[in-house]
Amino acid sequence: MAEETLTKERILDTAESVLRKFGFAKANMSDIARAIGVSHAAIYRYFENKAMLQQAVVERWMNGVFEPLAQSMKEAGSPETRLYHWLSALRMFKRERARQDPELFAMYARLVADTPGALEIHIEHLLEQLQILIEDGKAAGIFICDNPRQAALGVFLATTRFHHAAFVSEWEEPEADSRFEAIWHMLLRGLSANR
Repeated sequence: MAEETLTKERILDTAESVLRKFGFAKANMSDIARAIGVSHAAIYRYFENKAMLQQAVVERWMNGVFEPLAQSMKEAGSPETRLYHWLSALRMFKRERARQDPELFAMYARLVADTPGALEIHIEHLLEQLQILIEDGKAAGIFICDNPRQAALGVFLATTRFHHAAFVSEWEEPEADSRFEAIWHMLLRGLSANR
């Protein structure tokens, strides 16, 4: 590949393949450059060091969830339905990724844990979306809460076991869906103006 046609996306795609083969600790910028067919100096034009490349790889992986979540936020329906669909989209996206490629999912879970600030930034984006949904419900008189941000955090924490990689071993258990429904009904009762 000519260095003139090199793109950030191409580097990230290749980095994922190289990481899969060697693991992040053993993979280096030269391995990625070699796999693309460019000099390692070409990679450094896009990423100053391996840590920055790791950050970009992790962000792209985690940000994949925002497309299905954005779709669920655009759906018509009651605030309760939109919130339920958002939580379900988050849960099913993570579950599907783990099902499709458990090895890659586990590798990324380790990478996320080893990338300073990555998880905090990701959670902040998720909380912002949750807060919007709760504010919409409050404006419609469906949800009661003094502090939508605090309510968003409560909903997020209550559902963590259904979308955090630390709980991946539970996602395929026969009771997983009924557990989610039980938590959902408790949350809905807590938020509801008609309790």
